[in-house]
Amino acid sequence: MTAPVPAAAPPADPIARLLADLRAGRPAAVARAVSIVENHRPGFDRLLAELHPTLGRARRIGITGPPGAGKSTMTTALAKALRARDLRVAIVAVDPTSPFTGGALLGDRIRMESIALDPGVFIRSLATRGSLGGLSSAAREVCDVLDGAGFDVILLETVGVGQSELDVARAADTTLVVLVPESGDSIQTLKAGVMEIADVYCVNKADRPGADRLRNDIELMLGLRGDGASVDMPAHHGIDLAALAKDPAHRDFVKDAMNPARAARRAAAEEQTERWTPPVLKSVAAQGEGVDGVLDALDRHARYLAASGELRSRRRARLRERVTEVVEQKVRQRLWGDAATTAWVDERLQALEEGTLTPFAAADDLLARSGALLTGR
Repeated sequence: MTAPVPAAAPPADPIARLLADLRAGRPAAVARAVSIVENHRPGFDRLLAELHPTLGRARRIGITGPPGAGKSTMTTALAKALRARDLRVAIVAVDPTSPFTGGALLGDRIRMESIALDPGVFIRSLATRGSLGGLSSAAREVCDVLDGAGFDVILLETVGVGQSELDVARAADTTLVVLVPESGDSIQTLKAGVMEIADVYCVNKADRPGADRLRNDIELMLGLRGDGASVDMPAHHGIDLAALAKDPAHRDFVKDAMNPARAARRAAAEEQTERWTPPVLKSVAAQGEGVDGVLDALDRHARYLAASGELRSRRRARLRERVTEVVEQKVRQRLWGDAATTAWVDERLQALEEGTLTPFAAADDLLARSGALLTGR
């Protein structure tokens, strides 16, 4: 009689065991892996390296906008709609860290209580820990873990941002900017920054006064910046608009020339493969109104990214930035974690104060003497 084959022992290596549990879809393993990566605990770099070959399957959707715009409500509503398609959804929600106490109220799980118990939804709150840009410094690495864990869609919600916090556009495939009628006057829509990173705009809380005006202002901005009114217009000067208006072939374009907002809305409503015009939608996310339209626009943008090759370009740019970030992190750690280096800088403070040495010259000297330290040789 053949002796039974003993069951294989679990891997003794904790990272290997964690990876096995992660790939098996165990929620506790996902949470543990995220914690290791977020806090850069021992083995985090190996964990990310093992997951790296499997990345790129999940759609990454960034959700940003000013405080009080309803980003968490919109995120919850989108997660419900995606779950109705039987997709696994991960939510990374970033909350601000106090500059005084260093603490953070990670309250998004409370706001998202209606989906918090869904086994197909994973919610993780991150603190900014002083990082600017609207995201935590570890947010992209956490998204890599969730991508490697097999989630279909990752919703990345930023803190309430201003006009220059643009990290989400570099971390996501598609960026949804959520606004409210109280977001400001029409001049705000013309300013560079967060108003330029959107792939989809949504005027939330559209039951409030001013929603239609804000939508029109954004579409006017898109029409003027994109020069949508000149698309397919005859390429010559001195256009006779009155004559063209009588020609059915050009009637719509004449109307667009007189109304750039209309041109932008018309272009955004079309299925696009060569040039994307961001649609401007309205919603009342707390009541579920308009959410299907937002999701449809996000789907259309995903199809545009794939058809145009822009998805590969964005992801390649993301990889380049990750290499840059890792190099900067390693340089800071090796340089400023070295006691001899900090002592060398302290010895030159007197010369810096007296003006006989400039910060630029000191930096050049420091780099020249730190080659072995920086390369780890």
